[in-house]
Amino acid sequence: MNRYSHIFDSHAHYDDPVFDGDRGKLLSELPSLGVYRVVDCGSDIASSEKAAALAAKYPYFYFAAGIHPEEARNLPDDWENCIRSLLKKPKAVAVGEIGLDYHFRENPPREVQKDIFVRQILLAESLGLPVIVHDREAHGDTMDILRKYRPHGVVHCFSGSVEMAKEVLGIGMYIGLGGSVTFKNARIPVEVAKMVPQDRILLETDCPYMAPVPFRGKRNDSSLIACTASRAAEIRGEDTQELIDKACQNAERLFLSGQHTEKI
Repeated sequence: MNRYSHIFDSHAHYDDPVFDGDRGKLLSELPSLGVYRVVDCGSDIASSEKAAALAAKYPYFYFAAGIHPEEARNLPDDWENCIRSLLKKPKAVAVGEIGLDYHFRENPPREVQKDIFVRQILLAESLGLPVIVHDREAHGDTMDILRKYRPHGVVHCFSGSVEMAKEVLGIGMYIGLGGSVTFKNARIPVEVAKMVPQDRILLETDCPYMAPVPFRGKRNDSSLIACTASRAAEIRGEDTQELIDKACQNAERLFLSGQHTEKI
């Protein structure tokens, strides 16, 4: 068992097929490993539906629904209504994950990504929900959109500079820290982890991806946040359990405040 408790994984993908072989066993065991709550994030309509089903099955699970930038093409005409309907289900806590991803040449055109991103920010605003933002090699355009619309939410798996982090914080958003803070030669993630105020940090896995050292390259799961938190606490000169507790409080404030009611 982990020696830590109250681990809130603010960004997971247990709907991913890589968990098909042992998903039930793993999710039944995680609470005994210190995992207190999980937000499972959709990346398209189908995965968002799976995330909603997991949230319905496991008491400690919640979900987000949204269109990931890599999936922002060939969408059905009613995609927005589908996402809206999912977000009205019990335990829906955010619109996500949404954002911009310019890493792969074959990703949808940038203008298409930006249009779908903005439409989902506006959807979140109409529902009174936070957003979970994905930003991969798209810092400039991501910040242009965040500056303009100033959504409530988190930039997950934060990969920008300290200067960008300060601007994200200035908008009022949270910073998601994941396994990258443990990676060798992770200079910028370490600098960001050091400067983020304690009341703006969320801890996450992005599982099954981004497993922290010493499990890098293996399948990630929420219990391994203990490794990320331990390294982040070392960087910050803080107690690991204290950081986990504070990140849990932050995630509960962002996702579970009970104040997310639809605007009429």
